[in-house]
Amino acid sequence: MNINEHSILPVPDNAERLLEAEMTRLARLLYTYASHDGVVTLPISGLYVARYSGAGLDFIKTFYSPSLGIVAQGAKSITVGQETYQLGKSQMMIHPVALPVALQATKASKSEPLLAVRLDLSPQRIAELVLKVYPQGLPPVKQWRAAYVMDADVGMINAVTRLLECLQKPGDAELIAPLIMDEILIRLLRSSIGIHVAEMGFADSGVHQVTEAIAWLRDNFSQPVKVTELAELTHMSVSSFHDHFKAVTSMSPMQYQKALRLQEARRLMLSRQMNAATACRAVGYVSDSQFSRDYSSFFGASPRRDIARLRQQSQKPD
Repeated sequence: MNINEHSILPVPDNAERLLEAEMTRLARLLYTYASHDGVVTLPISGLYVARYSGAGLDFIKTFYSPSLGIVAQGAKSITVGQETYQLGKSQMMIHPVALPVALQATKASKSEPLLAVRLDLSPQRIAELVLKVYPQGLPPVKQWRAAYVMDADVGMINAVTRLLECLQKPGDAELIAPLIMDEILIRLLRSSIGIHVAEMGFADSGVHQVTEAIAWLRDNFSQPVKVTELAELTHMSVSSFHDHFKAVTSMSPMQYQKALRLQEARRLMLSRQMNAATACRAVGYVSDSQFSRDYSSFFGASPRRDIARLRQQSQKPD
């Protein structure tokens, strides 16, 4: 029997339709929980939702813990150190270590706002699950990045949606949510970037060693620091430590410390009503003029103008 190309019917592929249905379901939940522009902290520990109704606005400077982020609607750019990542609908991003980041909505409007969800990842729990997912041990990792972007599949979107739905039934957040979070971690460990997620839980991995240095910097950001001391802390040579740190964070240890200091100074001026000079000293600067220059370069405005703008924004009605 002869078969020509016109008689061959394509096999229906429901994968795209299933993914679109799950994304729509997730977006509706995010729209419900994020009732206004900005980031909302949900009752499940480490779970956040975000909504932004305008594109191309000022960069939002914030700090991410090791986390998974997923965009359900719209698009955004995330800058970490010297690298910028684009994240669109149904894409997810992993940050293996705590990082200062700059966010900007690149596709968002009042009718179709940017909707995203972020879940902090537990290196301790990852360490426990790695033994099950990689019983033969991890293959060697030769290259690290500050973030990893990939398309989310139906299973991952469904799991995150069910995690959010736990907030709708009494007791589910305490009893069911931890199980779903384990499912999300297992799905990440079995994904194409699984080995990079797994490294977060291994004490002798390059990522974990950098994490130790980051923990020290976050606890002592106002103190003078020497790269040699951080290298000793992580049991690496100075050159090896510097290379590892820059690969994992996309910035040098000094740039990382500067970002920490400036973020904390901004927080102190906003939440404790400190003036710039007092905040400058509190975070370890000895020169007011250097602080003002660094702050203006980092946030795009002087301390006085930046804080005034933020306070004005916070007073606007939703």
